[in-house]
Amino acid sequence: MLSVAEKSARRFAKETPLGRTRRARKIHRILAEVYPNARCELDFETPFQLLVATVLSAQTTDIRVNSVTPGLFAAFPDAEGLAAARIEDVEQLIRSTGFYRSKAKNIVRLAGELVDRFGGEVPANQKDLVSLPGTGVKTANVVLGNAFDIPGLTVDTHLGRLARRMGFTTHEDPAKVEADVVALFPKKDLTLLSHRMIFHGRRICHSRRPACGACPIAKLCPSFGIGELDPAKAERMLRFEMAPRAEPEQPRVDAESDGDAGPGIAEQPAAGASDPEVRA
Repeated sequence: MLSVAEKSARRFAKETPLGRTRRARKIHRILAEVYPNARCELDFETPFQLLVATVLSAQTTDIRVNSVTPGLFAAFPDAEGLAAARIEDVEQLIRSTGFYRSKAKNIVRLAGELVDRFGGEVPANQKDLVSLPGTGVKTANVVLGNAFDIPGLTVDTHLGRLARRMGFTTHEDPAKVEADVVALFPKKDLTLLSHRMIFHGRRICHSRRPACGACPIAKLCPSFGIGELDPAKAERMLRFEMAPRAEPEQPRVDAESDGDAGPGIAEQPAAGASDPEVRA
């Protein structure tokens, strides 16, 4: 007798490319209704702040980054200030984010290159962004999509996991995941699609055991049944504002490596670039 998960996988096994596209877009419409306030969860006021915050988010949570950036940007509000900073001073300000020595060096170098090459401004194109220390394709897409309104897909840990579970891709490599997912959606939707899938991954479709019994896209998911099916038990697994008794989010490291940080799957850095976000 087939399990629920096996039945779900079999149901979509012979799906046509057109069928997959239609299903993917229907999933996105549902996610848009479920997460109307989905957004970048890193706090920022300028493209420079978002770029630095995204680099700092490697191997930690957005909550943790948001706890240190006010102090960091109060001390060094722009690229010129951070470029002139003492590494030791920056290390102390970002220490709680983990890998703080490497991150401090990278964001100071990054600021220096912004000053030397771009007049202190963050470039609004991927080619220049990925040439900066600590910055890869994923970080570039975060900055372009959220600071410059240039649509792009952020393939972090959550989005990559969900794309595979939803049958949008079979790949692990972020570049291949991006190519497969981008082919299914209008370009204008990519930034919000990223946020909505990341929200869903953090709140319902967990890494170790998804809350399948409480999932709004269960009927459209080839992986339905791999997690908790009992609705009551699944509801108790929901996180953040969707939890039955919502509690303040606590800084923690995600079991899959990036602790719910927007940037999660390893970056694809430009050749020769030093990128602390690259990880297993």
